[in-house]
Amino acid sequence: MVDQPDELRQIRLFHRALADVNRLRIVQRLAGGSATVTELIDHVGLSQPLVSWHLGKLRASGIVTTRRIGRETICSLRPEAFSEAAVRERELLGMVPG
Repeated sequence: MVDQPDELRQIRLFHRALADVNRLRIVQRLAGGSATVTELIDHVGLSQPLVSWHLGKLRASGIVTTRRIGRETICSLRPEAFSEAAVRERELLGMVPG
């Protein structure tokens, strides 16, 4: 088995988080502003456990953050995650201009 560098795993994690249509729909909704999990459930049309599972993948990749307010979980997109990932990816793949 070939050892995979952690940096490359991070790139893979980011891209895998965006490789699902339901997660892309969540990101698309959050691009318009923060939303509660209930609002995301209504938008995506999935069950609460599935939306929470998808949010977990998006949080793990650094694309989405969540915070609790009372009984509600508020989800927000980290738009800077995309530029950070692009810069990191270009550096790790050796595509930085010299």
